[in-house]
Amino acid sequence: MQKDLSLQLLMEKPITLPGLLFKHYKDLGLSDMQFLILIHIRQFHQEGNQFPTPSDLIARMTNTEQECTQQLKQLLTNRFIEIVEVKGTNEKISEVISIDPLFEKLHMYLNEQSQEKGQDHQKMEEGKLFQRFEEEFARPLSPMEMEMVSMWLDDDQHESHIIEAALREAVVSSRMNFRYIDRILFDWKKNGVKTIEQAKAHGEKVRSHQQTSQRYQRKESTVPKKRHPGYNWLEGDDN
Repeated sequence: MQKDLSLQLLMEKPITLPGLLFKHYKDLGLSDMQFLILIHIRQFHQEGNQFPTPSDLIARMTNTEQECTQQLKQLLTNRFIEIVEVKGTNEKISEVISIDPLFEKLHMYLNEQSQEKGQDHQKMEEGKLFQRFEEEFARPLSPMEMEMVSMWLDDDQHESHIIEAALREAVVSSRMNFRYIDRILFDWKKNGVKTIEQAKAHGEKVRSHQQTSQRYQRKESTVPKKRHPGYNWLEGDDN
């Protein structure tokens, strides 16, 4: 008999619910009792009962039928469950208690949480960007300069790391002014530069072109030209 019972336990189909639902059902606005009712409805579905009644539910719970009915109405009102009509194999139409709205709410909640985290991360990165500018310029930014950085982010849709890369380019070239940085960003956007790797590759390409041009100019002129590292993004050549 014990062997038969053990076999029955092993063959019993487990309730399948996402673990995230257990973590966030309270955040969705569900009470413990409501969540337990939803679990029971899921279990009844797996047993083949697609429309468990309050009487069916309280047979497995300690609550009264009145309490269970009240909670079911609340679940319907708040659209955690819905009653839908389905057509069976014999063309007979029957009603089913669907908990699909519950999963839809969970999906929406998780999406909102993900977006909020993304926005928080973006704000943090933008805050670091303003701080980086003040560190490199060794002074607080003026309102006009802060507005220009905001325009690069909001209007021109440059990522924070690209703007910081343009700032580093200005530092290396010893041209610490916003017009120069703006020219770099304009050139990068025109050439489809969106990543640090693309910015480096584009810079190397530009410098290679300028070096070739300078070698040609040296052959044509006997007047030596003083060279400095860094590409002049304002004038379009090396200085």
